[in-house]
Amino acid sequence: MGNKTIELQDLGLKDYKETWDYQEGLFQAIVDTKIRNRRQNAQETTRNHFLFVEHPHVYTLGKSGDMANLLVDQAQLDAKGASFYKINRGGDITYHGPGQIVGYPILDLENFFTDIHKYLRLLEEMVIRTLAEYGLKAERSEGETGVWLDVGTPFARKICAMGVRASRWVTMHGFALNVNADLGYFDLMIPCGIKDKAVTSLNVELGKAEVPMEEVKQKLLAHFTSLFEAEFKKK
Repeated sequence: MGNKTIELQDLGLKDYKETWDYQEGLFQAIVDTKIRNRRQNAQETTRNHFLFVEHPHVYTLGKSGDMANLLVDQAQLDAKGASFYKINRGGDITYHGPGQIVGYPILDLENFFTDIHKYLRLLEEMVIRTLAEYGLKAERSEGETGVWLDVGTPFARKICAMGVRASRWVTMHGFALNVNADLGYFDLMIPCGIKDKAVTSLNVELGKAEVPMEEVKQKLLAHFTSLFEAEFKKK
């Protein structure tokens, strides 16, 4: 039986690049353990991590992304107080900012199951079940990773973006759920490279000025625990 305990950290508001570097360190430590185990025919337990974070305004472009989907230049980014990074996850362009819950599960999937497709579907299911607790019917959109509302209608809108990287069955990057996000920042890009689709946030859907972020995090963790048959411990 693999190690299904996950070390949980809430990093608060943290710079994207600093968080990315931190993720890379945790990711590489797990990969290194797996390499040692294979070379030495050992059974050293691999660790699992889950990071919650909010980022200052930032746009990130995945490996297969198109720069044309960022609709502003560096000077305009500077004027909006936003930064930009090309990164090593899948997917196209994504925005992160205050009021958005970003989750980075850094897991050895060999502790759970070895199926990236299943991993992504379970992350989506975690968000779908969380939003259901707020009375929202969220869904998947065929061929488009993430979580959406009113799929198949002219009013389809995305509420949660996802993009992951995996190597040797170790994951990094993850999901970004708009809770109290400033949706104006999405106008500066073509979200995930998908034209003619809107973006929304939980507070907008509920008609509230603000939804408690900690409340949403606890719901996400409860559904993650159930779906992955895992347990969390705070680091």
